[in-house]
Parts: sequence; C-alpha cells; structure tokens
Amino acid sequence: MPAHASNTEPLDDPSVDPAACVSAAAKADDADRIIDLCSKVIAFRDTAKADRLKALIARSAAYARKSDIDRAIADADDALRLDPNQPDLLNSRGELWLAKLDRRKALMDFAAALKLQPDHAAARTNHKALALEVEKLGAQKAVAGKPSFDCRKAHRRLEKTICADPALADLDRDIHALYLRVLQNHAGKPAEQAKLRREHETFMARRAEKFGRRGYDLKAAMTARKLQLTGLDGY
Repeated sequence: MPAHASNTEPLDDPSVDPAACVSAAAKADDADRIIDLCSKVIAFRDTAKADRLKALIARSAAYARKSDIDRAIADADDALRLDPNQPDLLNSRGELWLAKLDRRKALMDFAAALKLQPDHAAARTNHKALALEVEKLGAQKAVAGKPSFDCRKAHRRLEKTICADPALADLDRDIHALYLRVLQNHAGKPAEQAKLRREHETFMARRAEKFGRRGYDLKAAMTARKLQLTGLDGY
C-alpha cells in the first residue's frame, strides 16, 4: 500500500510538484518548509512511487532536524516499506533509534545497511561503536553489585556489609579499578607508586578500623576515596 501523510486523506491536486520538495531538501531549506512541500507530495494520491519515496526520505530528515524523532522514524518506516533496499535510510533510521536509546533496533538497522552495502562507511562506524557499547554495557551489567573481592569468601563484617549493599559493592569495585589504573599511569616512577600504595593501604586500614564505630559513614568514606583517585587519575 502506498504511504500517505499521517491522518491525511490522499489529495487530488495536479499542481503538486515533487521537484520542489526534493529541491528544498537538497538545499537544506528550513525544515518546516521541507515538511510542508513534501507532505503535499506524500498526500497526493497520484504521486509516483519514486517521488513518494524521495519525499518521505526528505521529510524524515526534516523531522529529525526538528528533533521530532517519532515522526522521523514513521516516515523512514513508510519509505522502507516502499523500498527496503535503502542502506542510507537504514543507517539514518538506526541513528534515530539510537537517539531513543533503543540500541537493539539501532544495531539491527546498521547491520541491515551493511548487508546491503558492506562498504557503507557511516553504517560500519555506527555498527562498530554501538557493538562495543553494547558489549561494555553487558560487561558492566555482569559485575553490577559485585565488589572487587569474592563475596563467597567474605568472613569479616565489613566485607559482608559491602557484599549485601549493591551501591557499596559498586563503590568498592570502582575504587579498586581506579587504584590499579593510577598505579599503571605512574609506571616507571617507583617513588610515586610507593606513595600511592601507602596511601591506599592507609585508606583500607582506616576503613577496617573505623567501620562499625559511631559516626563513621562507610559510604561517605568510600565515595571520598573514589573522588580522590579520580582526581589523581586526571579525569
């Protein structure tokens, strides 16, 4: 079925000019002007398939410029129903899905664009970056709520308290990772590394000593240590 403007009946208007829509889009005219011109082309019942396809693609891009992501995706959907062999449009729709934080659909569109055109530079870049992001998110999810040590071997009350609180567990893991990174950043500087080790050992000993005492805030102490390491790491 031909795609038409949403909630708009097909028009009998022989004066509709598809070229005006395409020309406005090519000149990157005002998005509202492109939407107005292309909507008439899309709504006209006798618009040729090729012209309707171009108008839908142009209007989708115009909606995207206005950050009207849902309408931009709707037009991209209609255009791809007319012709699914559109790698540029698949890549563009993938970017729109990414703007909505729908990584699964974005990844599918980037992959589909590459299947049609393996040398599509933008789709390849987008696919690679998103795949790495999804992998990273998966890794983060796998360790979420887990500290730097094995909770199965936790015996001290401090360790058990950290294991029982996901926020404290995340803080402990972050502190450990930052500490190792700071040491690595000071590779070849034994004096500075020795100082960093002493500071971290002091923090760990003080945490173990003060935990459970009145007025000691474990979360605040760990947060302060994380911020200190973040500053040392230069981030």
